[in-house]
Amino acid sequence: MKHNSSIGCSVSECNFHCKDDNYCTLDKIEVVKHSQTANTVECTDCGSFKKS
Repeated sequence: MKHNSSIGCSVSECNFHCKDDNYCTLDKIEVVKHSQTANTVECTDCGSFKKS
């Protein structure tokens, strides 16, 4: 499976996770936040996630 070397990913439950290594297969991802101001890593997520 072709992956994007610029987007590392270890979420194997995602439909876009490269099954061969720890990369994403998307050309671009959307990073989203959970609060008005993102102050920590826990305030953000990959909005492109799709359960496989």
